[in-house]
Amino acid sequence: MHDHDDDHAHADEHAHGHDHDNHYSDMQARVKALETLLTEKGLIDPAAIDAIVDTYETKVGPRNGAHVVARAWSDADFADWLKRDATAAISSLGYTGRQGEHMRAVFNTAETHNLVVCTLCSCYPWSVLGLPPVWYKAPAYRSRAVIDPRGVLAEFGLTLPENQKVRVWDSTAELRYLVIPERPEGTEGMDEQSLADLVSRDAMIGTAIARSPEALA
Repeated sequence: MHDHDDDHAHADEHAHGHDHDNHYSDMQARVKALETLLTEKGLIDPAAIDAIVDTYETKVGPRNGAHVVARAWSDADFADWLKRDATAAISSLGYTGRQGEHMRAVFNTAETHNLVVCTLCSCYPWSVLGLPPVWYKAPAYRSRAVIDPRGVLAEFGLTLPENQKVRVWDSTAELRYLVIPERPEGTEGMDEQSLADLVSRDAMIGTAIARSPEALA
């Protein structure tokens, strides 16, 4: 527990299976070298690679998590299951695999807003959120999310009410987190697909809230 007003859920076993810095692993270095070589030979287009990465980072992966959130919003039994056993509930929708074998869902409420970080590296639930954003892996986010979560949220454009507590969850190699944002007002009667459109990747990390229906109009 850190000495600040907001709660911080930290796992002592965090050190297992982590890289403690942002240096390339041997495999990452080899991939980077191969990419550079192929680019120099004109065999691949870096812009095309960036587009593919962006698709998996911001579109394909997060759509899985948005489906989970929309189901929780519209199905009370599923939401209860998600609270009790997120791994099984998420797996029932077909989202499982490496980086997402052990999951916990944390639900935002009027009293508590949840924020996810990995303080030692970049543990992240790929199966439901796709590739982690660059800022999630940055040392500044990894440290400041714990020390000054409200300041970090403000930099993302999210200012919370003073009476709403921020709880910071520290992902580990053994356990990763999915934030279930509060369901926006005015969404009664919307189907799951429409509800999923309101859920962004950042809302499922905790650096944003769900969009209102008007925001998509």
